[in-house]
Amino acid sequence: MPNLRVSEAAALLGVSDDTVRRWIDQGRLPSKQENGRMAVDGQALAAFAQKMADSPEPGHTTAASARNRMRGIVTRVLKDGVMAQVEMQAGPFRVVSLMSREAADELGLEPGVVAVASIKSTHVVVEIPEA
Repeated sequence: MPNLRVSEAAALLGVSDDTVRRWIDQGRLPSKQENGRMAVDGQALAAFAQKMADSPEPGHTTAASARNRMRGIVTRVLKDGVMAQVEMQAGPFRVVSLMSREAADELGLEPGVVAVASIKSTHVVVEIPEA
């Protein structure tokens, strides 16, 4: 499983490097030393990202545009005989993609893998949430 530098983990979670280091120091995010640098296991980061998305910190709101390419970390892959459902966390955004099982296998998609979701749509609705 891939190990990610602190800066990579921070970019994937949409936070600063210092925030990731603070979470490591607090024991919220496990780390290890790799070539003299602190690193985070990809699967551990995927689980942490999913947990954060399920229960955001109080008072945390997000006002951002997703654009059309979102770099993130795969958090879950469900496969059957023909199709695969791939979930990833790109900062505060949860992205779900349906693709062929063959495509998911060829890409090596599994929790902890860094991927880019390209989003294209002819119809997009943008709403402002009620306060």
